[in-house]
Formats: sequence, structure tokens, C-alpha cells
Amino acid sequence: MLLTVNGRSCEVSAAPVARLSEVLREDLGLKGTKVGCDAGDCGACTVLVDGAPVCACLTPVARVAGREVQTVEAETPDLARLRAAFLRHGAAQCGICSPGMLMTAAALLARNPAPTEAEASEALGGVLCRCTGYRKIIAAVCDVSGLAVPAAPEAAPVGQRVVRLDGAAKVAGDLFGADVVPEGALVVKALRSPHAHAGFVIGDWRGWAEGRGVAGVFTAADIPGRNAFGVIPPFADQPALAESPARFRGEAVALVAFEPGAAASLDGFPVDWAPLPALLDPVEAEAGATLHPGRPGNLLIEGRVRKGDAGTALAASAFVVEGAVETAFVEHAYIEPEAGAAWMEGDILCIRACTQAPVMDRDDTATVLGLAPERVRIVPSAVGGGFGSKLDVSLQPLIGLVTLKTGRPCRMVYSRGESMASTTKRHPARLRGRIGCDASGLVTGLEVEGVFNTGAYASWGPTVANRVPVHVTGPYFTPAVSARARAVHTHGPVAGAFRGFGVPQAAIWQETLYDRLADAAGIDRLEFRLRNALRDGQASATGQVMRAVGIEACLRALKPHWLRARTEAAGVPGRGVGVASCWYGCGNTALPNPSTIRIGVTGAGEVVLHQGATDIGQGSNTVIAQIAAEALGVPVGSLRLVGPDTALTPDAGKTSASRQTFVTGRAAEAAGRSLRATVLRLANAGEGARIGFGGGMVRVSEGGTVREIALAGLPVDGFGYALSAEESYDPPTVALDADGQGSPYAVYGYGAQMVELAVDPQLGTVKLLKITAAHDLGRAINPTLAEGQIEGGIAQGIGLALMEEYIAGRTENLHDYLIPTTGDVPPVESLIVEVPDPEGPYGAKGLGEHVLIPTAPAILNAIRDATGAEVTRLPALPHRVLAAMREAGR
Repeated sequence: MLLTVNGRSCEVSAAPVARLSEVLREDLGLKGTKVGCDAGDCGACTVLVDGAPVCACLTPVARVAGREVQTVEAETPDLARLRAAFLRHGAAQCGICSPGMLMTAAALLARNPAPTEAEASEALGGVLCRCTGYRKIIAAVCDVSGLAVPAAPEAAPVGQRVVRLDGAAKVAGDLFGADVVPEGALVVKALRSPHAHAGFVIGDWRGWAEGRGVAGVFTAADIPGRNAFGVIPPFADQPALAESPARFRGEAVALVAFEPGAAASLDGFPVDWAPLPALLDPVEAEAGATLHPGRPGNLLIEGRVRKGDAGTALAASAFVVEGAVETAFVEHAYIEPEAGAAWMEGDILCIRACTQAPVMDRDDTATVLGLAPERVRIVPSAVGGGFGSKLDVSLQPLIGLVTLKTGRPCRMVYSRGESMASTTKRHPARLRGRIGCDASGLVTGLEVEGVFNTGAYASWGPTVANRVPVHVTGPYFTPAVSARARAVHTHGPVAGAFRGFGVPQAAIWQETLYDRLADAAGIDRLEFRLRNALRDGQASATGQVMRAVGIEACLRALKPHWLRARTEAAGVPGRGVGVASCWYGCGNTALPNPSTIRIGVTGAGEVVLHQGATDIGQGSNTVIAQIAAEALGVPVGSLRLVGPDTALTPDAGKTSASRQTFVTGRAAEAAGRSLRATVLRLANAGEGARIGFGGGMVRVSEGGTVREIALAGLPVDGFGYALSAEESYDPPTVALDADGQGSPYAVYGYGAQMVELAVDPQLGTVKLLKITAAHDLGRAINPTLAEGQIEGGIAQGIGLALMEEYIAGRTENLHDYLIPTTGDVPPVESLIVEVPDPEGPYGAKGLGEHVLIPTAPAILNAIRDATGAEVTRLPALPHRVLAAMREAGR
């Protein structure tokens, strides 16, 4: 049939019912149209048909024959203005939803050239974004002014609103895990357990495979190495392909590789399942059958912090409050399902996939496949959201196995259902304890015990169990602490890292009790927090003497907003105002955490930054380049970026725990300074000299003197550079002892948020009116990107508080599993606070994790302020809010 796509006639051969998205991507090579769900739920595949937005995944190709189809690859005046606006406003973060947003916005502008914020929000409501919080997208659509994208600053890039260096690719339909397909690639599908716990026997698949275009079937017996992976090697316990029994719903037990063009269906695959009793509750699991040898009571690990005598302190307190909270599994719900391809280059196995941790992927994949790490190369694609789940390997060892066994390239793309069933979740938590204060409102002691459902395998369970007791006091001085957190195995989904590593759950418990304690002491809730805020020189619960503490500054920044909001809400039925704080230690907990950065200068004078930190939308490609350019003393636009690739970039560590700006930033600063020192030494110039590169020369200007150094005359190093520097940084920490005493983090970030909302007393629904967020960044390397992180983290905190609850087998799509849309995220006012940390690059601290932590407790505190209802089980769905109101007598 004949299609007209982006003004060009295209003849395609396809079944009439073939999805338009598939024809555009596979037949016409227009990879800008993204597929996030194949069900019309996410809107990432939105294209225009005769000017109207449609979901290409739900549109049969026959329906568009003879009609005008427009994709994000089109070049139109509206799209050009929208792309520029998205870049100016920082509206594209990971970029996976950007094509759908741009096409939907283009349709809106065609009928309404000057939309209001409400009109833009309504029009974009069918396109989901998990990164941005929507506010910058809406602002961009309402500001399509034709202004050019600002040029990168010529000097002093740190602190500037540098436009995202990879932004142009994002607004053009960047290449993600599913978008690069090797010629002749086999198509790999995984057979997964439909049960939480089941024995299984795979039958004679050879007869089944006949006539189906099957190139091979692979099981655990085909794995040549150690069939166990895990992000923390001493705890590695998850098989790439399970041997009987399967321990959670969605676990892979076999792979089928299909020839290209074959109908890749697993229907009728010969497997017999024998369901077994499943332990789904962590408390019951502690008394149940053991999932893993050597872990009695299904206890993975227990973290603890003990400081002083909390029991005695609480007994002597003037006021004590006690309470419990319970949270659910929460799905990461990134819009890009896991995807990637594998091929051989000589004897090197190359894997291109979406990941947050390329070196960890290499090492885990090499272990599973029995290869030396240097025989595996990981080339990260653009990553369509991660938030922690793409730290664990998923398909990497699977596609690696197929290519290793067949010698042929292959590809694998998870469906939305298998992505949600098989990948990690936020740990469900049950926390119970008490907090006391004296008559003046100073906190005296805290006792808490938490049980965290870590699911079938370890993943990041040890990190969560250790991080929670360290952080559970919040950013407040607490003289006596007794805190324990147990990570317990069940047959539930594997619980891993999700933006906060257990700290959001701990903050929900602690911050909601702080509101009750403030009320008991008769003190304003914001004032109570100010009174107890950590100050420089005070010791944390682990005994670490704190410095560069920014929580007081954040709370004071909120104060005028708090007074205004309290006045406006006074006497208005259903209106409430809530506040909560956060702190977060950047990087690994009391463990080595290094990053390495290389900067080289070619013989032609090109400056190349080898930056191995995976940018999953948070902006590390830009922020680390700004730091490196500042240290070297050159414009950020003069750097050419070589992004993560285990063959080309040194290890910058995983993108997690808000570590990249701090840790990799420090390495980038050191590398920039080192290279600058080399240049100044060659030119015999002082520190204040200006340097520049180009035309095969280095030019050094000092006073009225200009010195030139011909790069061609310099010896070339092992990387092919005339000049280069490679530097590493590992944060100084002190290991925790048996009582959790030590200095687990070199740098902490701080924040406080205030929520204004209204609760419908008949329906129990919550309408958010405004969120004001004050966050201490130490130094805002790029304020636009920082604001985007604040808004995006808040949106995820809204989901945690009000709507998100993953239930295996029931919410494995983006229709039944709800995440915030444009209509759920209210206006967000970001207050950037800067309390420089002497350890951070140019004083900078991390931000990505911190911004989610206070949102949910601030919402719960505002609900309580509005209704008197104490919601202790999240999410705060309407029926739970109504039940809490009834219990409160409201």
C-alpha cells in the first residue's frame, strides 16, 4: 500500500492490520516514533494523521493509506519552534516521551497558536512522562516564541543554564535500546513463570519449534558461567535463567531465538508448571520455608544504628508519639521497556542496551557467560528512564548467551507486561516506632524497627537495609537512636533500587510522627523542624560530625510561603498545608565509590571528554562537561563528548545514589585542573592565564603575551592524544561498626517541601494545589536541570503518596498501574538553596534522590491538616482517606 509520511510517498508491504508504529519503525526506519506499551496507554508513539494525534501502536496501517502521516522526523515550522522551546525550558530529560509530546503539541498549536497552561495540560494529558513532572513541558508548549536556543557560555560555565548538550538528539527522536538493530538479528523471547513459586519441566521443544523459524532454545543448562548475578557481588543470587523452581512471577526460565521475519510467538511452548506454596508476606516469610540456603528465616540482612540509650531517653521525655506506616511495591514505570542488541566483533561480545551501570553490566554478564570481562563490551543506548531499576542487568546476559551460542547478532525488546513483571520494584516497608521530645520541643530519642520485603532475590536489599537506619532520624539532631531494618525474602517481585533506596519510606514514618509530636508539644510544625534541624558541628545518628548542613536554610526559605499558605487555608473546609524535610547521603554507604574521567587533546586541537557516567535524563552529560570545562578554563561548547562505553571510557561508576554530580564531578574537576596545569607548565604561564585549543595549536594568553604550542610536535600517548589527563576520585568515608557508628557519606544534600491541597470530604479524593520545594544543592551547576530534577522527583513522590501500588499479576500495564499525568502535578515553585560543601566540586551536592523523599510525607501531613485523618497505609487512595477520616471522627 501507498503511504504519505512526512510529505514523502512510501510504498510498504504489510498486513492491513499491522500496527502503524511497527511499519514506521521496522519498514520505514523512522525510529523516532517510540513504543512504550503497545496499548495506547503511554502516548509515546503519538503521530499525526491528517493533522490529528493518534497512537500509532493502536492504528492499523490500512487506516492511514492515502492519508498524511507526520512523525517527529518531520521538518515543519511548528516542530522547529517546539524543539527550540523544549531545549530552552529543559523540557526533555531522558527523551523517550519527547516525540509523543512534540507531536501532540504540534497538533495543539495548529488549532490554537497561543494555548493557556490549562489548555496545554489538557492536550498533553494522554502522553505519559516519568522524568520531568510535566511542568517544563507545559511551559515550553506555552512559550513557542521562535526564540533561538541559547548558545553555550564562552566562559565560567558552572552555575549557568547551559542547554542540555544532548538535547538536540532528545527532541529529534534519540536512539534508545530498541532503535539500533544489527543486520540479520535474531529475535529473542523469554519464557517466564506465570506463578510466584512453581516447579517446572521443559518438554521436547524440538517438535514444537519445527516450522516456526526457531534458531535455538536455551535454558539454564546452556549457561557456561556462574548462573547468578547481583549488583552486590557477595550477595549475587539471581539466575539469568532459573532452574526449577521459579521463585517469582515473571522470572525467565527459557529463551527462544527466532529468525528475523518469523512470527515470534511462544504459544504452545512445552512446559509443565507445578505451582508451589508462595510466601508473599515478609512477616510470614520469616517463619516459612527458606528461599535461599544460608539465609535462615529468609533474612537477607539487618541494618542497625544505635546511639545512646533511646529507651531511657524516651522514658524521660515530656512528649512521646508512636506510630506505624506501611508502603506498597512501587513500579519504576519508565516509558522505555528494557531493550537491546548483541553481536560479535572478533572475539568480543558487544551488547548495546539501556542501562544505568555499564561496567557492572559487563562484569555480571561476563560472570554468567564464563568470559573474561575484557571480552565483553557494553555500549549504553540512550536510556528512556531508569530511576534505579536499570542498575540490575535484565536482558544483557540473555542476548549475550544467544549471540555467544549461535555466533549471530540478536535483539530483544521487553513488552510492557514482562518489563513490569520481571524487573525490580521499590521495597514495600512496614515501620513502627516512637519519637520523643522535651518540654521545649527538642527531640530526645527515637526507636524504630522496619521490615522491608526484598522479594525473591537480593538486588539492592542490603543497601536499603543499611541506608534506612542511617537516615531514619531525618535531618534533625537526635541524641539517642535505636533503629533496625530487616530485608526479608519472599516470593514477591525482586525489590531493588528506586530513587531513595528506602529513605522515602523511612521519611514517611518519621515526618508524619514529627507533625504529631509538634502538635503534642504545642509548637508550629515548621518551627518544630527548625528547632531540631541539624547544624554544623552536631553529630548525626552514626556519630558523624556534620558540616555544610543546609536543612535550616531550606526550612527558612519555606517560612514566608508557609505563613502565606497557612493564612489562606485557615477556616477553609478541606484545605490543608503540610511540610516535610529530607536529607540524603550521596553515593555508596561507607563503601568504595570511585569515578574516573579522562580528557584528551587531539593533534588537531580538539578537546575530548571521556565521560562514562550514564545520563538517564538527569543531565550528567551536561553537568559533568560544565565542571570539566570550568576546571580546564575553556568554553563548554568546545568539548566533544565520548559517552559511556566500556571500551572507550574509564569507569565513572553507576548512575545511582545521587553520586554523579558529586563523585564524577570531582573526578572531572581534577582531570580538568590536571590538564590545565600541564598546558600552563608547557607554556611557562601562571594560573591566571587563558588557554584555548584549535588549529593544531594550544594558545596561552597571559597579560599581553600569547604563547603557542604546536600539538603535532608533542608525543602521542596510548590513547592517541597529544595532551591528556585522567583522574579519579573516591569519597572519604569511615565504615560503620556493629552499632552503625561511622561516617558513611562524605556529602549530604538537604531539602524541605510544602504541599497545599484540598480534600473532598465525600469522595476522599485529594487535589494538589501547589508544591513549594526548597533544596540545598551546595552549588547549582545548572539551575535549569536542577529545577527539572525537583519537578520530576516531586511527580514520582505524588505517585508514591496517592496512586501507585504494584500488584503482581494485576497491574502489569500502564492502564491499571496509574502514574501521575499532566493533571496530577500542580504548579511547583523551586527554591534553590546553596550551602557549599567543601568536598563537592565547586561546592556542589547531589540532588536526584533527595527531591522525591519529602513529597509523600508532606502530602500525608497536609491531608491530616485538612481532615484530621492519619493515613498510615500508602498509597492514600480515596477509600483509605475516607476510612482514616471516619476513624478520626471527621
